[in-house]
Amino acid sequence: MHNTELLLAHPLRQLLNDEAHARPPAPIAAPARLSSLTLFFERDSNGQLDALIRLARLMGSPEPEAARAYYTGVAGDLMIRWSLHTEFVRYTFIEPAEDEPDFSRTVLDRIPADWLRSLPGQLLVALHAVLLRDDPVDNSARGIAERWFAGNDLIGAEIAGAHGCAYTDLRLHPDDRVANGFSRFVVVDRGMGPLQTGRMLQRLFEIETYRMLALLALPGAKQQMPKLDALSNAMRRITERMDKPEHDASELLHELTAQASALEHLVAQSQYRFSASRAYYSLVERRIDELRERRLPGLQPFHEFMEHRLAPAMETCDTVVGRQDRITARIQRTSALLRTRVEVQHEEQNRALLASMDTRAALQLRLQQTVEGLSVGVLTYYAVGLVGYATKALKAAGLHLNPEVITGLAIPLAAITVWLGVRRARRHLHHA
Repeated sequence: MHNTELLLAHPLRQLLNDEAHARPPAPIAAPARLSSLTLFFERDSNGQLDALIRLARLMGSPEPEAARAYYTGVAGDLMIRWSLHTEFVRYTFIEPAEDEPDFSRTVLDRIPADWLRSLPGQLLVALHAVLLRDDPVDNSARGIAERWFAGNDLIGAEIAGAHGCAYTDLRLHPDDRVANGFSRFVVVDRGMGPLQTGRMLQRLFEIETYRMLALLALPGAKQQMPKLDALSNAMRRITERMDKPEHDASELLHELTAQASALEHLVAQSQYRFSASRAYYSLVERRIDELRERRLPGLQPFHEFMEHRLAPAMETCDTVVGRQDRITARIQRTSALLRTRVEVQHEEQNRALLASMDTRAALQLRLQQTVEGLSVGVLTYYAVGLVGYATKALKAAGLHLNPEVITGLAIPLAAITVWLGVRRARRHLHHA
């Protein structure tokens, strides 16, 4: 039997097929502890894979493959999950827990402090989570808030079609590893099963990660608001001065070019961040839909919270993008008007210059005609003089000639000849 391949496969076929299985959820059985770290590195992923390899060696788990952007390794009862994205990397650590885990001890206690200290990138999201078995007495929303969230108002809902519950306050709670602390999640398993539990926890972590990434554009949007106000006011002043003839259009066009350059600088600073935030916001909405929430009495579900808190931030970013587009359009329209005005001014100047050149050419023509008349007279005078000298010379040689008569008769003949010669020369130059 031959092993010859009959069909030629696309070089990306295997890669594209494996993408459907990228970053699979980990099966997690209750009770368990989880910790997740998301580090932002602004599209410079140098050192991220090296950090994972160092961790795998320290913990005794299998080393990751260099070509993959995700990794799952097991060291004893500790599971290490890693995923690399365009501008961030996420670590998730999972371990089984006793019957009632809490936040007094976390999975990160097992991770070497020196390795945590050497992680490349900036910590953007840090959270701890506990997965509990269902207990209708102890796992009430009020009891969970008092026990693990310092009595704060909770955000939560039934998830996975009421087979689980998720709670958080989205506040930062103290932790010695980072000054700002960690967020906390409590998930109650009501019969989800390990695989569905892993999917739900992964989506909850992704919601928090993408929420923070989406909000990265908000400070920049707020900073650009006054700058866009200044640009809009400058455009208004330029437009008002356009109607006044005493203002030079070229000077206004120069000012407008400076405003356009300032606006393009703002757009270049924020365009990627704004578009990325809109994409992250879409992912947040998608992940919340995948939770299949059901409202718990007295609690705000995740979807409602994001609509009230995250959506206005995204609308602020959209407003800034819209203002950038509108000011850009204004600059383009004003530039077109000013360029038209400058062209009209140049045409008027050219028309005046041509009229001046026509006047100067007419004067030169008159002067040329005058000079030609004088030239005919001068050349006739010299020609007649030469005839007179020649006649006198011939008389002195013995010929019976009258120099005065011959000189007088030569005047009209010389004048006509010179005039015809000058006219012919002028006609020749004109044709040339």
